[in-house]
Amino acid sequence: MSDSKDKDSILGQAGPLLDSGQTIQSVGDKVTSVIFRKKQPIPWFVVLGIASMLLGSLTLSVVWLLMKGTGVWGLNIPNAWGFAIVNFVWWIGIGHAGTLISAILFLFKQQWRTSINRFAEAMTLFAVACAGMFPLLHLGRPWVFYWLFPYPSTMGVWPQFRSPLVWDVFAVSTYLTVSVIFWYTGLIPDLATMRDRAKNKVGKIVAGIFAMGWRGSARHWHRYEVAYLLLAGLSTPLVVSVHSVVSLDFAVSIMPGWHTTIFPPYFVAGAIYSGFAMVLTLMIPVRSIYGLKSIVTMRTIDNMAKIMLATGLMVFYGYLNEIFFAWYSGNKYESFMMLNRMTGPYALQYWMLILCNGIIPQLLWFRKVRQNVISLFIISIIVNIGMWLERYIIVVTSLHRDFIPSSWDNYAGTIWDWGLYIGTIGFFLFAMMLFIRWVPMIPIFEIREIIHAKTKKTLGTEKKP
Repeated sequence: MSDSKDKDSILGQAGPLLDSGQTIQSVGDKVTSVIFRKKQPIPWFVVLGIASMLLGSLTLSVVWLLMKGTGVWGLNIPNAWGFAIVNFVWWIGIGHAGTLISAILFLFKQQWRTSINRFAEAMTLFAVACAGMFPLLHLGRPWVFYWLFPYPSTMGVWPQFRSPLVWDVFAVSTYLTVSVIFWYTGLIPDLATMRDRAKNKVGKIVAGIFAMGWRGSARHWHRYEVAYLLLAGLSTPLVVSVHSVVSLDFAVSIMPGWHTTIFPPYFVAGAIYSGFAMVLTLMIPVRSIYGLKSIVTMRTIDNMAKIMLATGLMVFYGYLNEIFFAWYSGNKYESFMMLNRMTGPYALQYWMLILCNGIIPQLLWFRKVRQNVISLFIISIIVNIGMWLERYIIVVTSLHRDFIPSSWDNYAGTIWDWGLYIGTIGFFLFAMMLFIRWVPMIPIFEIREIIHAKTKKTLGTEKKP
């Protein structure tokens, strides 16, 4: 009896990822129980219901847009982009956390990522899907979107490769393709677990098809590890390249506030910042509702908060650089642009941006704040709001007062702008709820490997060199 208690206590000490009492079997049971349970918790139905209503807003906004054209938006002569590009950049940024957690932290062998990487990967896929809607609808004639691809055209009309819109098509489509393959590859061993544990024939057949005949043999594991490593290496430069290309939508122009070389690293840091904020916003309530606190531990939450703090400082440094460049350059247009941001029609949004992204996140320096999930949840929401305001300020304040005063005009989104934006949030939440319901949100086999390896080390069964 005492030996079994000692063994359980050792298993509980398998590493900083898990709390005490976690065994290899209990981890698999806890994660798969979310899928195989007969009834989902009430908050799941509440969020699904709200998301379904917001999906109605998305459908109505898109239908009305296709019927009436982009004139239903608040676009005018200087502000030709508006909400469409603001929301596009915001959603693309949110999609960066999944690739960073899965690929870069995997290559650096950061084991704390294991309990959140699949959740973040799924978030990436749905965020990129939301982002792709906006430039497509912004085309005005979205049914001819294929003109953006270099397909064989008898009329000899080819895409203009000097257009940032074409760059976005290639960057985002590549990012989405690699992200889907990376996500699915990491899911195969757990799909086999679902196949073996399914209690009904339909579930067993569906999971078996997607598991692609996985049997857990040495050959399967060897090929899996090689493929996953190669995909991680391929995905890593995409984290930098995708949002760098998105930033070039602005940087290649001559507009004040856009024509700057700091945009690529500034945008990448902001993307990771907002992406980690969204992971915290979603994961904190999920781990509480589904009882996953022993798997998604405070160590993981704390590390995510530290990354948020680091990238938040980079973003705040970018804000200070913008002010410095506007003054040091001696360019009267840049100086006016910055003064207009601080004191013009959008001054309230600008100072809210500084508060949300620069001032409030400094609370993350304190360990008590990072260890308090309620405080982190509130800060993550504030950062998400601040990052949307950042994109709004970048797009609107540089356009609404350009080089020609006779064309100056203020911009404000219409009900259809807001309806489309809120609708994509509904689509994102709806997809996340279905993912939580039908797919293991935490990679069972990776956590099992960590427990097994550290248990062997703790028990002294590993051979010392």
